[in-house]
Amino acid sequence: MLERHNVRTRWFHAGVYLTVLILLGTGWWLTLGREGQPSVLSRMVGLPDTEVHLWVGWGFTGLAAAGVLLGWRAAWTVLADSVRFRRSDLRWFARWPVAVLTGRFRRHDGHFDPGQRIANLVMVGLLLALTISGIGLWAVSGGPTFVWFNRVHRWSTYLLTPVVVGHIVIAAGVLPGYRGAWRAMHLGGRLQRDTARRLWPGWLERHEQPAGRGRQRGGRRVGPPP
Repeated sequence: MLERHNVRTRWFHAGVYLTVLILLGTGWWLTLGREGQPSVLSRMVGLPDTEVHLWVGWGFTGLAAAGVLLGWRAAWTVLADSVRFRRSDLRWFARWPVAVLTGRFRRHDGHFDPGQRIANLVMVGLLLALTISGIGLWAVSGGPTFVWFNRVHRWSTYLLTPVVVGHIVIAAGVLPGYRGAWRAMHLGGRLQRDTARRLWPGWLERHEQPAGRGRQRGGRRVGPPP
């Protein structure tokens, strides 16, 4: 068994997805005009859905800020890997529709696969837009600025929802090609070597090589610097 993510990363991820799911749930509840009908969560905590959405939104904002400030090196590493694309990634995408069923993905060298990298950037961008527009809606009481913030908040929600649903479907291992992927963030963050080789072959090779040594390819050293 291999540890893909440490305990701090797993707890941060759990906090993010818990708050985001609550925000999406209450946000859609209010968007669909159910404000006068308390949701199950609203009845459980004894607060209106608007208050639940507001306070969980502040909780998410604080969590995200703490994650960036306290884990800035990890955040920078994730961002750097997510914006790094290669021509070989196009071949990975070409095979992806079949690979999600067969598990025969094209090789990639990233910590995240090419699809994850795009999803990372899209989710971070939309969550940032939701956070800024949400604070704007709280700070502004009306007028054209409020209307603009509301429009950004709504459209960011519309765009984020299918991305989050897709992320859950893939991460949960519903698709045969991603079977076992959920262990990377749960139950100790440990996954089978075969799963790592199927989904993140480059990461597996770097993880298993002795400290201070890089993988050799054609006489050229690749891998992390000493």
